[in-house]
Amino acid sequence: MSTSSRGNSARVLVTGATGNTGRHIVSRLTELGFTVRTATRGERPADSTTEHVRFDWADPSNHDEVLAGVDRMYLISPIAVEDPSTLMLPFIERALAKGVRRVVLLSSSAVPEGTPGLGTVHRYLREHVPEWTVLQPSWFMQNFVNAQHHHGASLKHDGVVVTATGEGRVGFVDARDIAEVAVRALADERAHDTAHVITGPQALSYGELVGVISQVTGRPMRHVQVDGEKVRQHMMGAGIPERYAGLLAGLEESIRQGTEARVTDTVSRVTGRPPRSFEDFARAHASFWK
Repeated sequence: MSTSSRGNSARVLVTGATGNTGRHIVSRLTELGFTVRTATRGERPADSTTEHVRFDWADPSNHDEVLAGVDRMYLISPIAVEDPSTLMLPFIERALAKGVRRVVLLSSSAVPEGTPGLGTVHRYLREHVPEWTVLQPSWFMQNFVNAQHHHGASLKHDGVVVTATGEGRVGFVDARDIAEVAVRALADERAHDTAHVITGPQALSYGELVGVISQVTGRPMRHVQVDGEKVRQHMMGAGIPERYAGLLAGLEESIRQGTEARVTDTVSRVTGRPPRSFEDFARAHASFWK
């Protein structure tokens, strides 16, 4: 797929610009010659020379300013909102009215089109946005090297990950690979107009994943298998709100049943390079667990 010849004139709004995917999208689009406008609730991203606006999904008072002159946008959902569609759909409608033509949404492989929340936003994009892409990545590898995430914190401090996934496998994916697919969806001259299910190169059980970490660090690690109720209690003990813990526990039980045991060729097909393996990722981040 070819990069748009409009790259030097198109303005791309990137929400969540300091996040796992957003910061890589910003740097890559800048390299490609796009005008990038970063949008966050806080300060301008460090070392960024892009345009920047303060952005809060729940505060529409400056949304016209956020959208002024924007052609394309990358959207991540508001955090800790039970139904993000209630905030996202009015913003997307306003964006379309102001001339935005292309929208790329970060969703999840666990959220089918049409289901409440992001699935509703997915359907709206397909039905109403002239040029659209929905990214449906599997679980992020970055969760295991994030001390604020319950899995990352538990592995770092205790050498243990507790799940209800059993022997179910997941096609864990590096956020940089997700970001590169997003860049192509934003930059290619021809819109993708599809949903991309994005995985890494292999599906691993949590036990196998922990084994990889043990191998690259030399530190004994364990996967503790529990049922859904026990994992919900464990998550709540780690500070996760009760309702969200229940949602995550349900997703883990679906993994046990095999819903995420798939591998797609999306990264290689869209970007022209293979996705990163978890072993390579673990070697690069081994110091986190040591």
